[in-house]
Amino acid sequence: MPTLDALRKLFPRGYNSGDVLSRIPGPRRLLEEVRVGGSYREVFCRAVQPYITPASKVLELGPGSGSWTRALLKHVPHGEVHTVDFQDARGWIHAEPGCGRLVCHQVTDNSFSGVPDRSFDFLWSFGVLCHNNAEHIREIFRNVLPKMKPGAYAAHEIGDWDKLEQLGWGFRWGVPARFKSLPDDAIWWPRNSAAQTCAIAVAEGWEVMERDLGVLRRDSLCVFRKPARG
Repeated sequence: MPTLDALRKLFPRGYNSGDVLSRIPGPRRLLEEVRVGGSYREVFCRAVQPYITPASKVLELGPGSGSWTRALLKHVPHGEVHTVDFQDARGWIHAEPGCGRLVCHQVTDNSFSGVPDRSFDFLWSFGVLCHNNAEHIREIFRNVLPKMKPGAYAAHEIGDWDKLEQLGWGFRWGVPARFKSLPDDAIWWPRNSAAQTCAIAVAEGWEVMERDLGVLRRDSLCVFRKPARG
């Protein structure tokens, strides 16, 4: 890990964080929030809501069990949410809450084949790029760009080794200290940072709007934009 084959097998149904919009988090979400050092509700308010409208068409990378998907559907009542995952997410992310506005794309790689071009207003991922190495992040940024409308925004949570070094590694943050001595292909938390990820984004044609929104202590939340003439 993080080879593509390993990523297909890691967390096959993703995380189930419960209701990310609730003011009072459930036990599972509370544990995750302690580890990332921030509120999922605040993440949604800061990293998602400013970039969507009720009619937005949203692309979500790696929906997992659908916690963020359901929140997105709630806030785009006249729009659509398309998910992209190695798994067939339709088995646990049901279309009923979205009244037919949910489309799940099962893929085998990072090519985004089958996803319509120039169709989406916003791209979202949480708990995804933190498990991808720089090579895969570059591939994702390059191949998803044509799927976005000109001027579309993207927000991604990434694992940030710079922050971990400042915080001090340990059980609280959920990333074993032994990873520091292991190569990226042997761990599920590769050596990424906000600076590195933003540099990759720019190289692949994105504009950096926010290097880090600063709502998470352990991780970074980066916001990008496809150029309006892209």
